[in-house]
Amino acid sequence: MPHHLANRLLASLPAADLQLLEPHLRPIELPQHKILFEAGGSVDTAYFPYNAIVSLVVSLSTGEMVEAAMVGRDGVVGAAAALDGRISLSRGIVQIGGHGVTCEADALKRASKQSETLHSLLIRHEQTVYAQAQQSAACITHKIEERLARWLLRARDLSQSDILPFTQEFLAEILGVRRTSVSVVAHTLQQAGVIKYSRGRIHIANLEGLRECACECYSTVSRHYETLLGNLPNR
Repeated sequence: MPHHLANRLLASLPAADLQLLEPHLRPIELPQHKILFEAGGSVDTAYFPYNAIVSLVVSLSTGEMVEAAMVGRDGVVGAAAALDGRISLSRGIVQIGGHGVTCEADALKRASKQSETLHSLLIRHEQTVYAQAQQSAACITHKIEERLARWLLRARDLSQSDILPFTQEFLAEILGVRRTSVSVVAHTLQQAGVIKYSRGRIHIANLEGLRECACECYSTVSRHYETLLGNLPNR
């Protein structure tokens, strides 16, 4: 299992601040599709992913869901609980399984009170996630091909892998569109040599081609992370 510095947010902390957290960090395996918390539920744990990716999704009364934000090795899930935001406004679901560490919300809160640097970082991170959610709302106006390309690029950045374990059903749910729409777009991208799709796995065959297909939201979200969080270490 990777060292906890595989999480770029933890890696960005000064040694003294990291020492405040280390006694409270517990390794965890995050299997794909595991639900970490539900909308309206209490959040008692913060998750710092290593190679896992967590989607924050909004569920509708019809049973459909749409992703608001995606968090992975460059962030933390549930940090708002340490800032007195104990009630979740969305569902947290693991979209790519992997490992990470957890920290009880109370312990994270105590550490943030002792460290202005940590407290500020958590606030800026929550701002970044909020900005990502706002961008996702705007992204609804873009073509499905552009939205899918943007989503795959973000997932690739966080997983650091060109092979992503996604079914078309899952992609349709996350994007809030029909499966047939995803099938048509995936086929188009495959015909263009941008991706290869088989047996619930998507292989990004042409990264530059995928970037050309993506809407502006991909680069906008990347800039949000650079602006609000700074250049986090890429360890």
